[in-house]
Amino acid sequence: MLIKYFDLAVIIIGGMLGALFCPLFSNAQEHGLKVAAEGQISQEAAEKPRAGGSVREKRKDGLRYVWIPRGTFTMGCSSGDGQCDAGERPAHQVTITKGFWMGRTEITVAAYKRFVAATGKRMPTSPVLSGRELNPDWDDEAMPMVDVTWFEARSYCGWAGGRLPTEAEWEYAARAGSSLARYGNLDEIAWYAENSGNQRLDSSTAANEGQVSYLKRLNQNGNDMHHLGLKRANGFGLYDMLGNVWEWVNDWYDPNYYESSPSQDPGGPEREQMRVMRGGSWSDFPWHVRVSGRSGVFAAYLDNNLGFRCASDGEFAR
Repeated sequence: MLIKYFDLAVIIIGGMLGALFCPLFSNAQEHGLKVAAEGQISQEAAEKPRAGGSVREKRKDGLRYVWIPRGTFTMGCSSGDGQCDAGERPAHQVTITKGFWMGRTEITVAAYKRFVAATGKRMPTSPVLSGRELNPDWDDEAMPMVDVTWFEARSYCGWAGGRLPTEAEWEYAARAGSSLARYGNLDEIAWYAENSGNQRLDSSTAANEGQVSYLKRLNQNGNDMHHLGLKRANGFGLYDMLGNVWEWVNDWYDPNYYESSPSQDPGGPEREQMRVMRGGSWSDFPWHVRVSGRSGVFAAYLDNNLGFRCASDGEFAR
């Protein structure tokens, strides 16, 4: 994991040692994901029934949200997945008893700038990898917003009329009915270390070179985050649930939580030291980019490959 040096001694990665960290060459508009202009949701969207995959726009942040219907799924290590660690076990059945809205993409820089303008907060320092600016002065507003703490992510979602998803909601939405470790071919659905740079990277070789050499290789290869929505969506129509940037969720992190978690709407431990992040990133090895993979970091942690998306309950909050 690429981490801030002062946090080196305190980051816990749920048994996974990876890089948490992509140049852009495509336009998200080609995939119908252009940031929506501010205004009321369309009449067609307002009248559309709330079946799975229904999409509406939030006026406040200009982003699209997808309706996720209630359902039951197996949470944790996928059948046949030999790359799970102890924190992903045991696999267990979970029921999400109420449908919810989920951000179709991670939060964009453009949306976060709206939040900053409305609340008087400040943009964080623009992201850097070993001295190389990844999004100088936050000029590329179609990029995912990174370098935000759990507290800042929660504050944004509250301002937008939503909340951070629970860990169970996140995995349920990411799987979208799939029981596999990934909801499609990895190169088709995710940006990760092997495909997020100028040339394809052999992450297996890089993994054996040590962290310093690995970060140097990423930097020289131009690895970086990418515009949202360029890869194939999952069965619910959600983009970048795997790869591109890690995503904060609401829960406290406990590697042993699955041993005693409730079977309906688990909300995580009552209190722990760290918060959960999910999904892997543009700087990660492929074995970290799986729907059951989970990691824990302190809520005040921030990094150039860690972002978030929001969820919303019941009636759509515009």
